[in-house]
Amino acid sequence: MIAAATGTAVPALLTLQSLPLFPLSAVLYPEGLLSLRVFEVRYLDMISKCRKAGAPFGVVSLTQGSEVRQPGSQEAFSQVGVLATIHDFEQPQPGLMLVRATGAQRFRITSSDQLKHGLWVADVERLLPDMAVPIPEDLQPTADALERLIQSLQLKADNPGPMPLLPPFKLGDCGWVANRWCELLPLPVALKQRLMELDNPLVRLELVSDVLTRTGITT
Repeated sequence: MIAAATGTAVPALLTLQSLPLFPLSAVLYPEGLLSLRVFEVRYLDMISKCRKAGAPFGVVSLTQGSEVRQPGSQEAFSQVGVLATIHDFEQPQPGLMLVRATGAQRFRITSSDQLKHGLWVADVERLLPDMAVPIPEDLQPTADALERLIQSLQLKADNPGPMPLLPPFKLGDCGWVANRWCELLPLPVALKQRLMELDNPLVRLELVSDVLTRTGITT
């Protein structure tokens, strides 16, 4: 179902053929968490096959249509997405899967096709991961605010559920801090998509920091 190109190319630029896609009204980020309630036949089959093969699927944000297929509706989605790998799976009843997945590498769609039963598949090119960029002094309050939030979530006795962030907590890295704030803040999906697509993690963090300052989360 999924095949990586071979050769001597840089691993980050390898392609994947016939990658199954899961269009959502949300944006997944690398190292982010994704929780799904899966009940459509096209995705039940996809998740089952990916889980058995240990293979990823692609998460892309919808630009037209809805997550649940409607008769006569057209689906359209962004051309940059993130690979998702399944790390937790439950099937409480027939026809329902509860899935938790982790964001991996970003990719760009080079071609896509919708199969007869509604599943989208695509040929994609993996994008380079964020470079590790230390937090500059002027943006340290943004990282400090995230650290305080993580500590608060860890201490909440009335919140026994899983943390919305996965360790290790890379609080000294621009890309990681920016991505986690992008997930947590109630930003429009289109803005989250644009931020995810940015190749420069420092610029992404600067933009997130501006949002935090405007909302009073940091000063």
